[in-house]
Amino acid sequence: MDRKADKGEKNVLIFDLGGGTFDVTLLTIESGVFEVKATAGDTHLGGEDFDNRLVDYFATELKTRCGKDCRVNARATRRLRTACERVKRTLSSSTTANIEIDALYEGNDFFSKITRARFEEMCRDQFEKCLEPVKKVLADADMKPQDVNDVVLVGGSTRIPKIQQMVSQFFGGKELNRSINPDEAVAYGAAVQAHILAGGQSSKTDGLLLLDVTPLSLGVETAGGVMSVLIPRNSTMPVQKTQTYSNNAENQRNVEIKVYEGERPLVSQCQCLGTFTLTDIPPMPRGKARINVTFDVNTDGILVVSAVEESGGRKEAITIQNDTGRLSKDQIERMVREAEKFAEEDRANSERIEARNLLENYTFSMRATLDDPDVQNGISQEDRQKIHAAVSCAADWLDGNPEATKDEYMEQTKRVEAVAHPILSEYYKKRVMEAPPSAGSAATQESGGAAPGAGPHSEDVD
Repeated sequence: MDRKADKGEKNVLIFDLGGGTFDVTLLTIESGVFEVKATAGDTHLGGEDFDNRLVDYFATELKTRCGKDCRVNARATRRLRTACERVKRTLSSSTTANIEIDALYEGNDFFSKITRARFEEMCRDQFEKCLEPVKKVLADADMKPQDVNDVVLVGGSTRIPKIQQMVSQFFGGKELNRSINPDEAVAYGAAVQAHILAGGQSSKTDGLLLLDVTPLSLGVETAGGVMSVLIPRNSTMPVQKTQTYSNNAENQRNVEIKVYEGERPLVSQCQCLGTFTLTDIPPMPRGKARINVTFDVNTDGILVVSAVEESGGRKEAITIQNDTGRLSKDQIERMVREAEKFAEEDRANSERIEARNLLENYTFSMRATLDDPDVQNGISQEDRQKIHAAVSCAADWLDGNPEATKDEYMEQTKRVEAVAHPILSEYYKKRVMEAPPSAGSAATQESGGAAPGAGPHSEDVD
């Protein structure tokens, strides 16, 4: 494949259907560089599942004939399974297969026949499941089936004709690449990668480079237990991302940074990889501290997370190995499936928490505004009391309703805005009119704030 790619960039999909697991990888090959674009799969789908269908089919046939269920006997089931594996292999090259087992269970001999068409029908739903990860990797890589130049079959179960037919049809009748022994492909790849990692020298591996991807999204916990993603799933390694966060409390001296991996919006549904604390932060009002959090993943999958407070230069970091506290392949696939299954529910929950955080931040902002000496001198005591009463009412309601709906949080925010906005708008308008032109421009800029999207995006960390 790399020799073919010398002529230019090629997108290659690896379809690996083995005995117990199923993996799909989409990669780009160019000049000896293998860049993984996306991965997906099913850790509970493979040849054994097809064997199980055959075992159930023939066991039911025996029970119909003799009234005996051989599945209650471990030895009989094992003998039947071994015979079914042979039947499955035979059906890859023949349209019919016979099964013959002497004294299978309680002295009953078993002889039967099955056609390839019957086998394909009984496993049709499992065969169709094989296309779901294919669709997922294409979506994750933002590609279409016609963008794939080659489809490589790996794993013994890809010898099944129906599997080959379905994959070929999915890619518009494309001829599948069978140039490598499907049973030996993984061993070839492991040997080449081991040779490279060990520093081996060979003309066959010179210039080869494998760029892998992150299996799950990586991020930190922010206010409300929300997962703030810095490095999305399927990001090519090495990768480095920095995000700016702020303090979540007045005069906060310490900030705890909790690192997670997962695909759900709440950290309670993700895997915690590690925690560290940024200490001795200079006292500042809520939301004024600027803390730059950097995620750095190297080619070996080792993650280094650092946090720096801008004004004082305080820095802390943590290193997370790719084999310590990380999720297994099975757990990764489960988390991805759960994220897809609960996507709508998660979206609604995220919006609810966002609305809650908006209300909380707004009440803090209004209190800080009322404490400003210029504002105190610029609006009447009666107006200040109106705003203060509305803010206090919303804050008390917020404390007593931690699980309110998104609409309820938004309604509370609107109530405070309805009281505060007319009063403060009049104050700022009056301030601009009374100020000299140069000072007026500055006052306008100060009251208006930064332009939307200007500067780094900030969120609160606890």
